[in-house]
Amino acid sequence: MTTISSASPSPLTLFDFNGIGDLPDFEAISPEHFEPAFTAAMSSQLQEIAAIANNSDAPDFENTVGAMERSGQALRRVSATFHALAGAHTNDALQAVEREISPRLSRHWSAISLNAPLFARVEALYNQRETLGLDAESFRLLERIHTGFIRSGAELKGADRDRLAGINARLSELGTTFSQNVLADENAFTLPLSPADVAALPGWLASSLADAAHERGQEGYVLTLSRSVVVPFLTYSPDRTLRETAFNAWVMRGEHDGPTDNRPIISETLALRAEKARLLGYASFAAYKLEDTMAKTPDAVRALLEEVWEKARSRALQDAEKLAAIAAEQGDNAPLQPWDWRYYAQIRRQDEFNFDESELKPYFQLERMIEAAFDVATRLFGVTFSAVPNAVAWHKDAHVWRVNNAAGQEIGIFIGDYFARSSKRSGAWMSALRSQHKLDSGSQPIIYNICNFAKPAKGEPALLSMDDARTLFHEFGHALHGLLSDVTWPSLSGTSVARDFVELPSQLFEHWLSVPAILEKHATHVETNVSLPVELISKLEAARGFDAGFDTVEFTASALVDLALHEAETPPESPLAQEAFLLQELGMPQAIVMRHRSPHFLHIFSGDGYSSGYYSYMWSEVLDADAFEAFTETGDAFDGATAARLHSHVYSAGNSRDAAELYHSFRGRMPTSAALLRKRGFAN
Repeated sequence: MTTISSASPSPLTLFDFNGIGDLPDFEAISPEHFEPAFTAAMSSQLQEIAAIANNSDAPDFENTVGAMERSGQALRRVSATFHALAGAHTNDALQAVEREISPRLSRHWSAISLNAPLFARVEALYNQRETLGLDAESFRLLERIHTGFIRSGAELKGADRDRLAGINARLSELGTTFSQNVLADENAFTLPLSPADVAALPGWLASSLADAAHERGQEGYVLTLSRSVVVPFLTYSPDRTLRETAFNAWVMRGEHDGPTDNRPIISETLALRAEKARLLGYASFAAYKLEDTMAKTPDAVRALLEEVWEKARSRALQDAEKLAAIAAEQGDNAPLQPWDWRYYAQIRRQDEFNFDESELKPYFQLERMIEAAFDVATRLFGVTFSAVPNAVAWHKDAHVWRVNNAAGQEIGIFIGDYFARSSKRSGAWMSALRSQHKLDSGSQPIIYNICNFAKPAKGEPALLSMDDARTLFHEFGHALHGLLSDVTWPSLSGTSVARDFVELPSQLFEHWLSVPAILEKHATHVETNVSLPVELISKLEAARGFDAGFDTVEFTASALVDLALHEAETPPESPLAQEAFLLQELGMPQAIVMRHRSPHFLHIFSGDGYSSGYYSYMWSEVLDADAFEAFTETGDAFDGATAARLHSHVYSAGNSRDAAELYHSFRGRMPTSAALLRKRGFAN
């Protein structure tokens, strides 16, 4: 790797965030800049930490906790810039940096969390916390920092401390390789299609397949494994052989003999996580991870998942019989397979509701849906968005907006990067180049959304499916959680909350997509500009719970397998054999597979953020279903008083209080699963 000469400016100069819109100068940053920048930034923070830990003055909140919060600013800038590129616009050189830097970063954070003199100062403050006269947010910060040290092994001694640091570093390596393997498998697969193969497909899908071919320098049409392409292909292609080929490639990512095989990575990851949990005094990795969530225990998670599983499985089995009957009517007497479900479900939707989701597509233009998300944020919270001229992010498809509050004051920057490309990791997510805080001179957030919508052929409008539009609203809900944050301390900012609470702002925001006032204003036909007809809105509403059994089964199966794999005290010798056994025990319908099979389950194996925690989407759905009913109970989806409480206790609160306390302050009580069951159509 190229290094920067000693005569060069500081390797950190490029990461000063002094470009247009306070962005990094992405055009000037190259892969070879990152290694020296990371090295300098980590060294700088370790010097800051050493000064805190070795301070001869008695520990107080300011010289210990406050100083820790101020440390590592350069590393935050370098890391945020790098991870934006590594996820959204990577290349071979960046991936090489990622493989090198990931374990070094892990050891860097271990060196801080296992710093005995530093922990001694934090421990001393924690033991006298009631007498320090701290405000509520500072008290919360001290508790969270102390908990973080304990959960990171600060009380371990000798060889156990070294072993934990080694485990963390190796897990970081494994997670990076896992993610890169999935991306490699996705990029390696292309299925050339003839004009006859696409003749029966909707025009917008054929356009996206043509663009995929163009991006890869090929003629005609190409099917890729981008979800926004492969799912509609499975929905609309009448060619069963092509559907089977596409489906098998999609579900076999990470499960091929050769350099991208993730099966040994899964086995080693589970073994190391179990060992880590034992070192820290927990019966299992699931017990370790869940202790610091709203759910608290594996039993609480399982209780929710199993309650929903039985209802969803029963519905899915009934639906499978109906789909098989439709297939037989069309001359397909083969057993219903996973690559058949979406195709025959679409036919059934048309038969039962006189409704084809492709009818909606011309009304859901990407630009109008972005405007719709902005409009909802304005109606609820008073914030407005304006394009930042000439701002340059990591790719020409990434657009930049300035965010102002109701008083017209700038509060942050938002970046949206919506189209799939081979340099982008699959999926959709929100992250921050910079987080909000009010420490010292403060910091305005720079928040971004990444999606993987199918890009249309040049000159064609970008049209979204209803599922795509929900994804856009979901990720924008996360973005608002970061943009509206209003806390003092960086560690408590924005989305730094319990894993099973973090999905509440995102899933809740999805509800406003289908509010009639939003559809009527923003869902306009791409050619005629006519609003989505009332009869289509009525059909959409009538079909709302359609295929809920399928959707819930594929999700819940993934969550239950995630929990079981991480709850085992001794990890299985063959995780995939265990996955198959668990699904058999559950009675998994034959024509449905997990939403994410283990070899490409990025949520739980590309890092441990959602490990033992994939359930959190459903846990948060209990909250979001109940939370939206707070608006419907008023008769106004934009009720001002309810929105003000939501802003104060959810979107702006960060981790300033316990998640349960925040929700109770908003709703006046805690929710039950009743609203979730009503939302999914499973209520009696």
